[in-house]
Amino acid sequence: MTRKSLFSALVKASVRASVAALALSCAFGVGSAGAQENIPLDRAPDNGENLASLQHGAQLFVNYCLNCHSANLMRYSRLQDLGIPQKQIEDNLLFTTDKVGNTMSIAMRPDDAKSWFGVAPPDLSVEARAKGRDWLYTYLRSFYRDDTRPTGWNNLVFENVSMPHVLWQLQGIRTVKFEDTTDEETGEKVRRFAGFQQVVPGKLSPADYDADVADLVAYLGWMAEPEQKTRRQLGVWVLLFLGVLSFFAWRLNAAYWKDIK
Repeated sequence: MTRKSLFSALVKASVRASVAALALSCAFGVGSAGAQENIPLDRAPDNGENLASLQHGAQLFVNYCLNCHSANLMRYSRLQDLGIPQKQIEDNLLFTTDKVGNTMSIAMRPDDAKSWFGVAPPDLSVEARAKGRDWLYTYLRSFYRDDTRPTGWNNLVFENVSMPHVLWQLQGIRTVKFEDTTDEETGEKVRRFAGFQQVVPGKLSPADYDADVADLVAYLGWMAEPEQKTRRQLGVWVLLFLGVLSFFAWRLNAAYWKDIK
């Protein structure tokens, strides 16, 4: 593939991903904005260049997310870009299909999902671009037990979310504490978050759970744009080329106008 055709392909892929991300943001942003105003987002660790982290994140995604969420813009074969051999993909990660070249689809039908959860789980191919890594990192660490919800779970970042806490075995079961205070500006009574309380310990310590979530979010960020590293490298060469071209254009302009001046 020539450099020109590679640049054209990257531009087209970026446009398609941006359109999909905008659609996801519009479709699933309702219900989360109110909670986000009161809950600050934690900074997600930048593990995008760590292959071991991305590999572990891919494993977590397949084991915990791919049961309900599809990733129809991602093929299993792209996991080889993370250094995972095809044999390991076929033996350990190929759960929803029988060919490594197929996309990460799921067997659950949208109608059944809507009946069970109230809404069909979104495709996660570009969710990291739609929501942002910090949002996902905070969201996956903000579940708490809520017996008033149909699934038995709720979330600080996305209040009354339909998704259950699929990672509860790793994190354990927590409840949340709220305190009623008075807003100094309006004088209205408001309920503010006052902390979590661990009820049942999980398989992982809090620090290890946060590390696992960071790996999962790193993979989701990579999956949203697998060519992002190539794009950045190509962008540097494009800027250097434009800089050199600008220099020659400046000198050519000076040569044209020297006699007139």
